[in-house]
Amino acid sequence: MDTRRQATCRWCQSPVPEQGRGRPRKYCSHSCRQRAYEQRNRVSGTSIPADAVIMRPEKAEQLTDLLFELRCAAEDIATAAEEDSPPAEIRDLCTELVTLARRAEHLR
Repeated sequence: MDTRRQATCRWCQSPVPEQGRGRPRKYCSHSCRQRAYEQRNRVSGTSIPADAVIMRPEKAEQLTDLLFELRCAAEDIATAAEEDSPPAEIRDLCTELVTLARRAEHLR
C-alpha cells in the first residue's frame, strides 16, 4: 500500500501531478512557478520574509470579509446545535460553511 501524500503546489495549493522519476515538482504549472519566482524577486533585498504573501488591498479585504462570513457560519452551527435544531437544518448550515471554506481556498 502506497502511503505517500499527494503533493500540493507551493503557490496555489492545487494538487501537483505525479511524475515518474527525478526531483519532485513543487508547482502544478509553469504559471504558478513563474508567480512564485516573481514573488521572491519582489521581496528580495527587503525586510519582508521570503515566504510572505503579498496581496492587493482589495484581495485582503475580500479575505477579511470571507473570514467574517466563516466565523458567522460556524456560530450559526453552534447556536443551532445548542437549540436542538433539526438535523436537516444543521446539515444545511454545515453545507454553507463548507462552501465558504472552499471559496477561501481559492481566494489566492
